[in-house]
Amino acid sequence: MERPRFSFPLLSLLLLALMSLGLMSWAWTAPNCTIGDSSLLPNISYYIPFCTLAPGLHLFASCSNIKNLAQTLRAVPRDTEALCLQGTVTILPADAFEHFPTLQLLRLQLGAIRITSGTFQGLDQLQHLSFENHAPCCLSLFLPPDALEPLGFLNTLSFHGYCLNYSQDIQLPISLSRLTLRRSCLTDLQELQGLFPNLVSGSSHTPSPSPRTPFLELLDLSANLQLSRVGSQALRGLQLHSLRLDGTPLSVLDLLGSGLLHLDSLYLVGTGAKKLPGNVTGYFALRALDLGRNQVWNLEDGDLLSCQSLELLSLHANGLQLLPPSFLSALPQLQRLNLSVNKLGPTLVLPGGLVSSNLRVLDLSHNELCVLPCGAFSSLPQLQELWLSGNNISNLSRESLEGLRWLKTLDLSWNQIKMLTPDWLSSLPALTSLNLLGTHLEHISGRQLQGPLKLSHLQLGSPGMMEIYPPWPPALLSLELRAESSIVFRVPKGEPFLFLENFTLQTTFMLVHPNNATLHFPSLRHLTLRGCSTYIFSQQRVFLGLPLLEHLHFWSDHNGAGDLHLFGMPRLRVLELGNLDFLYTARSVQLEMLLKELPQLQVLALSNLNLGNLSASSFRGLGRLRLLLLNSEWALGLDSSLQELIPQMPQYVYFSDVTFTCQCESSWVGPWATRAPNTFVYGLEKSICKANASDYSRTPLLAFLSGHCSHDSEFQAFLTSATLVLLLTFLALLSCPKWPWLHRLRTLFHAWWWKLGGQHPRNQFHYDVFISYCEQDQAWVLEELVPALEQPLPDGAGLRLCLPERDFGVGQDRMDATAASMESSRATLCVLSHQALGSPWCSLEMRIATHNLVAKPGTACLLLLFLEPIDRRQLHSYHRLGRWLQKEDYFDLSQGKVEWDAFCEQLRKRLRKAGRERED
Repeated sequence: MERPRFSFPLLSLLLLALMSLGLMSWAWTAPNCTIGDSSLLPNISYYIPFCTLAPGLHLFASCSNIKNLAQTLRAVPRDTEALCLQGTVTILPADAFEHFPTLQLLRLQLGAIRITSGTFQGLDQLQHLSFENHAPCCLSLFLPPDALEPLGFLNTLSFHGYCLNYSQDIQLPISLSRLTLRRSCLTDLQELQGLFPNLVSGSSHTPSPSPRTPFLELLDLSANLQLSRVGSQALRGLQLHSLRLDGTPLSVLDLLGSGLLHLDSLYLVGTGAKKLPGNVTGYFALRALDLGRNQVWNLEDGDLLSCQSLELLSLHANGLQLLPPSFLSALPQLQRLNLSVNKLGPTLVLPGGLVSSNLRVLDLSHNELCVLPCGAFSSLPQLQELWLSGNNISNLSRESLEGLRWLKTLDLSWNQIKMLTPDWLSSLPALTSLNLLGTHLEHISGRQLQGPLKLSHLQLGSPGMMEIYPPWPPALLSLELRAESSIVFRVPKGEPFLFLENFTLQTTFMLVHPNNATLHFPSLRHLTLRGCSTYIFSQQRVFLGLPLLEHLHFWSDHNGAGDLHLFGMPRLRVLELGNLDFLYTARSVQLEMLLKELPQLQVLALSNLNLGNLSASSFRGLGRLRLLLLNSEWALGLDSSLQELIPQMPQYVYFSDVTFTCQCESSWVGPWATRAPNTFVYGLEKSICKANASDYSRTPLLAFLSGHCSHDSEFQAFLTSATLVLLLTFLALLSCPKWPWLHRLRTLFHAWWWKLGGQHPRNQFHYDVFISYCEQDQAWVLEELVPALEQPLPDGAGLRLCLPERDFGVGQDRMDATAASMESSRATLCVLSHQALGSPWCSLEMRIATHNLVAKPGTACLLLLFLEPIDRRQLHSYHRLGRWLQKEDYFDLSQGKVEWDAFCEQLRKRLRKAGRERED
């Protein structure tokens, strides 16, 4: 069945196979999905920061402005694993998602919807389900009691902006561990007993059909502005790891009578609290307490005495000016302390405490600190992370960091640091990560980074220029450099970055002194360049050979791409180029020159490059390309030669903010985007075209192609009437089975008809060769035969192949697809082996091929390829093959090493012969 892609305005669909390339992953963060930590957006824009995570194919789709749910879901691939739906839908019918058995995340932003009992039937793998409404007022949502029963693996259930007042006795799956009701209509925690009877033990008089263990990892009730009462035993028997009450007016002391059995973490961000809830902390023996964005100006000793069980305490943005002397000693179990965005400066004074303090993480960012006195952290010998970002620190010495022998992470970004003493890190032997972005350092010498032997992640920044001197830290794996004007590497001995894997450079100019010096990055895998000139790849002799590089992200500043040469990157898989359009010239980027030495490229993202015209030569040699993204292009032309690449087009093509040229040469684009069996196309339904530079009419591309590039109506009417007359004339004749000469007559008529229309018969063929093979021979076919036939000349035969496992569309009937593909191929090549003769599908394909020899004489071409010696008597069931063997229309590769040149030449000759036979 044909799959519509842009026939309706509701589809804002982006299908990415980035996970198959190890580029992107999505992670659930209640209630929103964001790019960076996760990778889903309610409205997906073009720019996607690629990140390296676990490989494996993970598809997601985001659809907006939905009004017809069934029509939308027909355009979404069946193997999608994450789906976001946004629009206006009144009801979700039964089995609405039955065709998505692999779906793991479902996010619904559909307004006031009604759920039926069988809505989620078939979602056996669903783990995350979210109902979201971001309008100012809450909407009512009715959920039947058994609506969630089919979701046996559901882990996260979220309601945001919905009232469940009319829902009762909703049975939660036993696998559920995270439940969120944000900005709902809750006024009393007692209402949870009616909503979810199997959440709280004893809340229902009738036994639950699906009892669950009364333990949740998270119960999030944040932003419920009317939630002010708890109710006696409202949470009786419930065991929680985390309870979020952010932004609620609920009195936390009421939790003592709620019947809650166990609680580890309590979040009270933005609740207006003025003191530590000592009674609640002591009663539950809390391990984590978050009081961020409140009014806790002072800490009292009495409250601290009840908090001895705390391992994490956050007092972010409370206006604290002083810590009591007994602070650390009163919290002996404390491991993580967040005091950011307070007023503890200008001189840091930490209270004395036990030398055996367990504190591991301390955040003092944005506290107006100016001076770190000697031994400021001497009472924290176990500290591993220290965050001092956004202060006014200007000087650092060895004595300031004395005693932090186990410190691993030090963040000093966005301070006023202008210089560093050579031994300032000598007291930090375990340091692995150092952040100095946003400082005023101009000269960085490797000697200033001596001391930590395991320093592997380094970030350096300056508002002006920066000079870098060796020796580099020996264990450096990740390096980020930012400077407004220039970064200069002074490398008199050409010292290499031996183990560096990730390098980020953001500056206008990068220079290497002396001029004949070369920087070496033998282990580099990820390279990100922003603002640099393209000269960095040629004249500066910096990135000439990167044998292990896999990801390159290069965003220039309109410097032009004339000097951009991507050589020495044989393993590059992901390439992102942006803003290379030179402002002062009209010269377009020659894409074929940029990509000619990148054989492993799988993802190509291009933005604002002034590409001009795309043709088949632009993608020559990119047989592995799976994802193509084009963004912010002006007057882009699509050459008709691209039709030759349709069978090998990337699996996913995405156009965003692209303006095309209005030309009928691109008339093939519409049918290709709607009917291409192997490619999903997004963005053409919104694209416009320009007749010239001064055309501001914003003509929709597809409307122009359909309205201005169609054939003459009178000629079409003549062809239609003539066809009907001929069909009626031959209808009676064709019903007579005793006249075999009619088959020949029909063949001659077809050839005459094509020549009358001024067309050539072979123009109807989408493929050169349809290849039939069995599963046991698949490896040989894909590794040996296909590359030899598909590679462009002179390395290969340059043929367009049709492989069932690769080129058949999702959900197609295989028998129909096989017959249609053979008909649209110039020849059928059967790879024969003993296993193939025993394969039911291979037998079916050979019977269809041999049937075409009789049913369509002169238009069917069959070639045989023997992989191993086969007794011809085994071919008796295919009686027409004997005549084919006598004609020598077969290839025998069973006698040893394959001579590919001779084989390909012989195959090309046979195809030319078959073409001439069809023309005649």
